[in-house]
Amino acid sequence: MTDKTKSNPGSKRPARNGASEKKWGAKVIALGFCILPSLLLRAQRRLGLSPTQLAVLIQLADFWWDAGRKPFPKKADLAQRLGLSERQVQRYIAELEEAGFVQRIERRASHRGKISNEYDLQGLVDRLAQIEPDFREAAEEARAVRKAVARPGIRRRGKAVATPAEGG
Repeated sequence: MTDKTKSNPGSKRPARNGASEKKWGAKVIALGFCILPSLLLRAQRRLGLSPTQLAVLIQLADFWWDAGRKPFPKKADLAQRLGLSERQVQRYIAELEEAGFVQRIERRASHRGKISNEYDLQGLVDRLAQIEPDFREAAEEARAVRKAVARPGIRRRGKAVATPAEGG
């Protein structure tokens, strides 16, 4: 996939043709890419995700190509990508399931028995939607502060930094 967005006539954003290819290189992007909401990365602490739990979620997201079809990677593939044992992957997924981010759905093939689980990430999607207003509000407040301090004659109170000569 490539990133070939076009300019929206009323938009202030410039046209972006192949922006991902320009950043990462065409050969790198040709091997594929994963789209994640930045909120997942920014809210890691708020969600209570350890670095490894976040890495597991990112790996699951990389297998989630279509909204209508849940990802179903093998534990062995996840383990290889993450540098963990299959048992460790299983434990981290169990933790994510217990926290409500992931739901494992067992899959079976009639002739082969049990096959790789499907992973429903709707819990993660719902949690991100739940906290999004807080992050949007904080971003709007920060934008308003930046705009206010840019006006001539405006000085924020209580933010002065003492110099060494002033005893600070």
